[in-house]
Amino acid sequence: MDIAAKILVGLVALLHVYILVLEMFLWTQESTRKRFGTSAEFAASTRALAANQGLYNGFLAAGLIWGLVHPDHAIGVQVQIFFLVCVMVAGIYGSLTAKRSILFVQTVPAALALLLVLLAG
Repeated sequence: MDIAAKILVGLVALLHVYILVLEMFLWTQESTRKRFGTSAEFAASTRALAANQGLYNGFLAAGLIWGLVHPDHAIGVQVQIFFLVCVMVAGIYGSLTAKRSILFVQTVPAALALLLVLLAG
């Protein structure tokens, strides 16, 4: 169970690194605009805001990775729980205010990872 939890937490962290790259570096690219459903004009005018969002996604990823590699297992689990809950809250808020699919892309994987982390102890 512990290995499955770590794999899922790692995948959630990688997802947030991917979101960081999209929002900080590829925001105005056509493929990113299609993914987020934005126009070239909107992407250009919101570039700084998207980069800020990307940075926050990077912090979530960094926290999850920190929890995975922490030398004290008990503290690592606590860190993972905290950051997974943060991901879930951000996903719920995003699904209510921006795009419903965020619930399935961000919140559901984080909730499953949290469940495995709690079961693995």
